[in-house]
Amino acid sequence: MTPAIAPGRRVPRLPLLALGVLALIGALWGGLVRLGWPVPVGPPGPTAFHGPLMVSGFLGTVIALERAVAIGGRVSYLVPLVTGLGGLVLMLGTPPPLGQVLVTLGATGLCAIFAVIVHRQPASFTITMTLGAVAWLVGNALWLGGSPISRAAPWWIGFLVLTIAGERRELARLVRISPTSGRVFTLIIGLLLLGLILTIVDLDLGVRLAGIPMTALAAWLAWQDVARHTVRQPGLPRFTAVCLLSGYGWLAVSGLLALGLGGVAAGLPYDAFLHSVLLGFVMAMIFGHAPIIFPAVLGRSMPFRRRFYAHLALLHASLALRVGGDLAGWMEGRQWGGLLNAVAILLFLVSTVAALGRGSSMLADGRVRAAPAPRSRTDTVGSPTPPHGEIR
Repeated sequence: MTPAIAPGRRVPRLPLLALGVLALIGALWGGLVRLGWPVPVGPPGPTAFHGPLMVSGFLGTVIALERAVAIGGRVSYLVPLVTGLGGLVLMLGTPPPLGQVLVTLGATGLCAIFAVIVHRQPASFTITMTLGAVAWLVGNALWLGGSPISRAAPWWIGFLVLTIAGERRELARLVRISPTSGRVFTLIIGLLLLGLILTIVDLDLGVRLAGIPMTALAAWLAWQDVARHTVRQPGLPRFTAVCLLSGYGWLAVSGLLALGLGGVAAGLPYDAFLHSVLLGFVMAMIFGHAPIIFPAVLGRSMPFRRRFYAHLALLHASLALRVGGDLAGWMEGRQWGGLLNAVAILLFLVSTVAALGRGSSMLADGRVRAAPAPRSRTDTVGSPTPPHGEIR
């Protein structure tokens, strides 16, 4: 265990988080334009870079910020800053290379952060998360090098899936998984990496192969995750568990779609595959852990409210409508599903801000007080972050 790092207030975190949220709003705006809804078009960035804004501008920035908080040190905060600025540049529609360069530099920085984490604690879960950061870097490098977004997208998905898998693998230790289950996890991760590598030479074969471990990983997580036990508890533990388990269902759906559809690069099947994993899986993780990670990052408590289930239910129902519309060629269903996807995420943001506004400050004398929460906190997409930024 490394020494605890006193976060203090020397590095303002709210502006960094705001950059990520701004990229998310830009991605939602661009998504509605692409779906054909009569919203103001504005600058070309949100429409042209809808996917990169969601993955790199929002998710990359938030994950990098959480990791910077975890390891401490002012230099680590440059990573979410660079990535967040990259998202801002993309959203403003300035020449693409600048935004691409910035998010690629941010991915490089996240790899460096994870190198520190692995040095402090070499373990299966830290290595898995490091591989996720490398996948993000490869995807960004492919895009920067002139490859179409459809070629970078499998690597971006790999970034998120590997990051979440590593995070949940750590918590699986609480239920004492068997050595055999640990080896199965390693095999699944290895097959996923093989599929990603194959996409470089054969997109169709690589995506189909990656679909197998994605589906297997969903089953492994659903069975081994501590959420299977905490879903019986009331309040926030149950809500988080419902988010996780429902997200694993969408991960299985996306794996089956990858296996069945292969390397589609555009159109309705492509939309179904991407959003089943990015919205159904990843956003469910974010919904479940926002009441835990935001207090850890912002130093302000966020009381749980039962109405949080509203944006979770709307997310899943609207995504089912959208994916069903994609697969059936029902454009109206796809359109309405996409609109309600955006409403669900905006409702989540409003509920989160309102809950934080009612919460109390956890700061005293420039230091973060110990929160009245379990021993380990869980990050935006599920990683345990011990109190005061310790790395366990």
